[in-house]
Amino acid sequence: MKGKRFTEEQIIRILHEAESGLSVADICRKHNCSEQSFYRWKAKFGGLEISEAKRLRELERENGELKKIVAEQTLDMRMLKDVNSRKW
Repeated sequence: MKGKRFTEEQIIRILHEAESGLSVADICRKHNCSEQSFYRWKAKFGGLEISEAKRLRELERENGELKKIVAEQTLDMRMLKDVNSRKW
């Protein structure tokens, strides 16, 4: 069973609640999330503002696209080297 998905904005608001002095257990109970998820979010989004989180998501998407392009280029180069190395 897949758990509840939180947006970056919701995660950052939850993390800001923790910074205001509430205990982690109370915050997790209030938002129905595990403490493990909270600490994972804190490692990834700790100290970020909402606009920075949106920018981070955009950079991760762009990075994924660039990795795909590099992989395709590498395959093309290997294929051309293989074809070129054959004796006709």
